[in-house]
Amino acid sequence: MEKAVLLIEHSGEHLRCLLNPEHLELRRHAGVVSRRSLGGVMTGASLSDDPLLYVGGGRTEFTLDLLFDVSLAVRGPDAAPLDDVRELTGPLWDLAENSVSGDRRGRPPTVRFLWGTSWNLPGVVAAVSERLEHFTRDGKPHRSWLRLSLLRVAVAGEAEPNEPTAPPLDREEARQRLAGSELVTHEPVGGDRGGERLDQIAAERFGHPGYWSLLAEVNDLNDPLRPAGRPLRVPADSSLVSGGGRA
Repeated sequence: MEKAVLLIEHSGEHLRCLLNPEHLELRRHAGVVSRRSLGGVMTGASLSDDPLLYVGGGRTEFTLDLLFDVSLAVRGPDAAPLDDVRELTGPLWDLAENSVSGDRRGRPPTVRFLWGTSWNLPGVVAAVSERLEHFTRDGKPHRSWLRLSLLRVAVAGEAEPNEPTAPPLDREEARQRLAGSELVTHEPVGGDRGGERLDQIAAERFGHPGYWSLLAEVNDLNDPLRPAGRPLRVPADSSLVSGGGRA
């Protein structure tokens, strides 16, 4: 069977596995997190499950368990015999190091896991661990059980996800603009337990979902998780805290 390979994309270097992995473990985490506020997780004694926030994205992990042994390494007739298995595994450890030069400074290299025609996964090495065995008298290991954990990344040409933008005004300035402003009633959408979330209303009326806490403050909501079905007071001027409005 064809050997599995890790291809370093920016250099084109191939790191071949000494032996193919006996298994490949994949794990997918959806873009779902517990809803939080400045005080911590937003939850309540009456809830059986923490409220969730669907943030999109997520991550895909794949784990390789590899074996290296100096007695199995094939080298050229003029090459010195291997006496330390870390000569084989050292380049794999380097994949978890952040770059210190060039345009990739501060991040590990992007690699592709290639195996026959069935596997072509781009990712970065998030973690590497190694169990060393069969030591010589001077402490050199001859065998390594090595585990690589990789996180899938966007393929070349695919747009990177946009970073979330900060609200146009900080909280204190936004609060000052709201003080004494004209408020109107915002009727909820949906039933008593299926109404809009505060961040949705803040995005519509304040111009940014990050102002949900101001919306809760204006409406004296002690439990921002349970506004559904309740009319809320919102500014008549929707541009008041979105960068427009009065100076």
